[in-house]
Amino acid sequence: MPYRTLGHTGIKVSPYALGALNFATQMGNGEGDSTRIIHKALDAGVNLIDTSDSYGDSEEVVGRALKGRREDVVLTTKFGLGADEHHRGASRRWITTAIDNSLRRLQTDHIDVYQLQRPDPETDIEETLSALSDLVHAGKIRAFGTSMLPASDIVNAQWVSERRGLERLRTEQPPYSILNRSVEREIFPVAERFGMGILVWGPLGQGMLTGRVRRGQATDLNRAKYFTTFTDERRIDAVEELITLSGEAGITMPHLAMAFAISHPAVTSALLGARTEAQLDDLLTGVDTVLSDDVLDRIDEIVAPGTDIGTLDQAYVPASVAQVGLRRRSVTGRSAA
Repeated sequence: MPYRTLGHTGIKVSPYALGALNFATQMGNGEGDSTRIIHKALDAGVNLIDTSDSYGDSEEVVGRALKGRREDVVLTTKFGLGADEHHRGASRRWITTAIDNSLRRLQTDHIDVYQLQRPDPETDIEETLSALSDLVHAGKIRAFGTSMLPASDIVNAQWVSERRGLERLRTEQPPYSILNRSVEREIFPVAERFGMGILVWGPLGQGMLTGRVRRGQATDLNRAKYFTTFTDERRIDAVEELITLSGEAGITMPHLAMAFAISHPAVTSALLGARTEAQLDDLLTGVDTVLSDDVLDRIDEIVAPGTDIGTLDQAYVPASVAQVGLRRRSVTGRSAA
């Protein structure tokens, strides 16, 4: 498997990485099955495993699976989405607690890349960067990054780091797939400008790009009943066009989707969410798939570059958009029209 450098960190990682959400026993997999998937991925050359302290007991499962193999792995985990307001966010208080908990659960003395899972507008970015810098200096983490941080916040964080002499954001982890390309507009160019590595999640469109979601057909994907994107007619129309394209190109839908995700120059790795060994085997057989310009042009016609079809249920929505009071001027004494 070829390897790529993660931004300017000097860390070499595989273009396909292993997302560990499905390894939480709460997701239905037995720990033995998850361990076999992890070992098979490592044996195939995948060297990056990404988890989070919010993924149930995923960190514990990954930690036990990596016994004796930790030095072969670029291990990334995330913090910030705790169970209550006292156990979440990006304050120094929580970061210093969260890292020790993750190290204990993962049975390791360091994390290679530590990531803020969601922006925390209630905490000054200087406090967050200062706390994370201290973890780098203490040897508890090698580098740190974010997930779904807006481009303007990335620029601000880089400015604060330079002005205050703090360690810099080294990675960003946004959603990216054929169906969700808005990050091409600002996130990717900004990350490249600052030498950040990009680890994308959701390259299979939460399952819509596997070929198992068709118009007028029932799907066996359990997640379909939880996410509104699976009933978005615009996304279904695009999927139908992509299925036709994949057939004409002689490339399976999963291979088409994964090859697209890692074809962008800004993307370092795309996270696989394999639930079974068979799924992992199938995805890994496509790691050498390269899409021709003709196929990429057809994809651009179906989903225009820099655009999304629909909004992901898991997408981060800043308070400036989500809160009515922050996007409307308060007007009193006005009668209804």
